[in-house]
Amino acid sequence: MLQADSAGNRLVGIGLVSVTYVLFTLLDGSAKWLVGSVPVIVVVWLRFAMHVVVASIVLFPLRGASLVKTGHLRWHVLRALMFVAMTGINFWALQYLQLAVTSSIYFVVPIIIALLAAPLLGEKLDRGRWAAILAGFAGVLVIVRPWSAEFHPAMLASIVNAVLYALFNLMTRRLAAYDSPETIQFLPAVGAAIVLAPFALAAWQSPAGWLEWSVLCLLGVCGGLGHYLLALAHRYAPATVLAPFLYQQVIYMAIFGYLVFGDVPAPAVWTGAAIVVASGLYLFARERARR
Repeated sequence: MLQADSAGNRLVGIGLVSVTYVLFTLLDGSAKWLVGSVPVIVVVWLRFAMHVVVASIVLFPLRGASLVKTGHLRWHVLRALMFVAMTGINFWALQYLQLAVTSSIYFVVPIIIALLAAPLLGEKLDRGRWAAILAGFAGVLVIVRPWSAEFHPAMLASIVNAVLYALFNLMTRRLAAYDSPETIQFLPAVGAAIVLAPFALAAWQSPAGWLEWSVLCLLGVCGGLGHYLLALAHRYAPATVLAPFLYQQVIYMAIFGYLVFGDVPAPAVWTGAAIVVASGLYLFARERARR
């Protein structure tokens, strides 16, 4: 087991998680482009199918049968079902929302984790943490603006996705102490591909050409490698060190959205994102000081 409290390991963990969010940006951006011509359910299934194929080719020669051995199968099954739900919701929402909007809403995940830590982990929330949590949700309201003409129901779907991802992240941290990063990213992808196969085949619409197929392969590589690096990063550094680096993703999302789709985020998106980021950073600072 790695010593997560060493300075060298913390730097490795930060580097791994930074690469992870570049890969997740490529994953979401590619999915947004694909769902314009391919049914969402087909894109989601092929994302997991390609993930399994690529991971199998790379990991089975290295790990052999140990890749699929675990003493926590129930957790992996639950994570597979959550994987399906999160990816489906996210890819559907990306049809209607800018990448910077979905990523800014996603930034509420650390705040949701802080809120869930009270009932699930028995942690107490003081006034400062409650203020940060409320401010974070206020920032999401600024981004979503349910009172404005720019509001879209897909924004609510992204909020639901953030809650699911917060729970998913807590389970990933738990499993990282017992199973290898390879197993943690591989088994849920296999489960998701199996669950979705009949639905995707029933709605099958073949991608148009080599470019679409190439991007679909990219989904599998980015998804599999990204989740592997995320699990690996938690073996090198504690969550309180890694979590603040989540916020760099909005920069990648905004650049990708502008270059590929010509999207320019509204001022309200940046304002709300800044509030959410400030709330999250405050929570991280309090958690590090407490530890």
